[in-house]
Amino acid sequence: MACTFLTVPAPKKTVGRSLLVASAVLSSLALTAPVSGAAPGPSPTAKPSAGPSGKPSGKPSASPSATPPATMSSVGGERLGQTGTQVNLTSGVPVLPKDLTARSWIVSDAESGDVLAAHNAHWRLPPASTLKMLFADTVLPKFPKTDKHKVVPSELADIGFGSSMVGIKEGETYSVHDLWLGVFLRSGNDAVHVLSQMNGGIDTTVKEMNAHAEELQALDTYVVSPDGYDAPRQVSSAYDLTLFARSGLQKKDFREYCSTVRTKFPGKTTKAKKGKNKGKATRESFEIQNTNRLLTGDSDVPVYQGIAGVKNGNTTNAGATFTGVAERNGKVLLVTVMKPEKGEHNEIYKETANLFDWGFKAAGKVQPVGELVPPKSAAQPSAQPGSDVSGEAGGADTGGTEADGSSKPVASAATGGRSGGMGVALAITGGLLVLLAGAAFLVNRRWPLPDLMRRRTRP
Repeated sequence: MACTFLTVPAPKKTVGRSLLVASAVLSSLALTAPVSGAAPGPSPTAKPSAGPSGKPSGKPSASPSATPPATMSSVGGERLGQTGTQVNLTSGVPVLPKDLTARSWIVSDAESGDVLAAHNAHWRLPPASTLKMLFADTVLPKFPKTDKHKVVPSELADIGFGSSMVGIKEGETYSVHDLWLGVFLRSGNDAVHVLSQMNGGIDTTVKEMNAHAEELQALDTYVVSPDGYDAPRQVSSAYDLTLFARSGLQKKDFREYCSTVRTKFPGKTTKAKKGKNKGKATRESFEIQNTNRLLTGDSDVPVYQGIAGVKNGNTTNAGATFTGVAERNGKVLLVTVMKPEKGEHNEIYKETANLFDWGFKAAGKVQPVGELVPPKSAAQPSAQPGSDVSGEAGGADTGGTEADGSSKPVASAATGGRSGGMGVALAITGGLLVLLAGAAFLVNRRWPLPDLMRRRTRP
């Protein structure tokens, strides 16, 4: 069933903007200067320390502490591993917003990867449904959007109590396009479970998500449940969630889904009981609206100018979490906020909007405190350039894209024969995804966001 997207044309890019990005790891010498205007962090507690590569050692804690650990990952720069606020408030740089209560947040340039400011960026916290960005970035390229799937009861089993649902019904048929709209707009755990079962099962999907997180150098993340539902030891960080958003936004369908404000979703099929159409089957539909309040607005939160997604979340353990992307005057920023302590309605969006406002004012004036690192495969010489390579696999009618830009189906664990062939299919799929991620970064050094889908401002 066709769905209507509320979008506007892609923003024009300024001619002559630099196409070079900083090296994969910033020089620690450039990041050890004292922070001007940095807020002191809370008193640290002893937690697993970071290993030589910046990856936290040991398994994540079943109950993350109420204060950030003394030592966190230094991926992206030494200062990002420090507690408290990291920002260079030199002359001409606007001061940070007051009353920021989130445990962790980060403001970055989506294209250059510069981190403009951060607060406990690598604190490993429950991510809630923002983890669905990693789910989408991992699974979206596997299936053509036009594929149809009939839902069986087992695919809706074991969904966590109190989960957000889009309203998928047993025995009904949905397109992959429909299912992803359910994931992004309504944060539907039922849609996530169906897509996971299509992908070979929950366990397979979790393994692939953890592997993809490692490829993206999102080393704070440990996935237990693909929908972000609270689970022991499941954690991520503001830094990692930003990496997921940045990678996902390279995909055309990802950009479209996360920017969609509202659409019609298939309901149940009914048969007329009388009249001339007696016995004729009719499929109902109902409207769904994005739960991202910066896209839709609310009584106390206006639609944010230039907003284009990405994903929100809220669970008992995580509190409210959110990653957003917005564009103004050719500048594209990513902001991630995790668990505001202030209990006001829509506080997560208010703090995010304030950080966006600061970021757009500070961009071009503030000296970065770190960077968003590229995927591991970006440095592999075997990766060949392509056009929007990592973004077209999920949006095309085929399952994937060759490095030279030509279409090619991707092997999927959801096909028949799940014994010996399944491992081969997973290996092929995983290897191709890694290759595509590296190729995309090589050709787009700044990771520009082509056809960035933004909602149309309502009259």
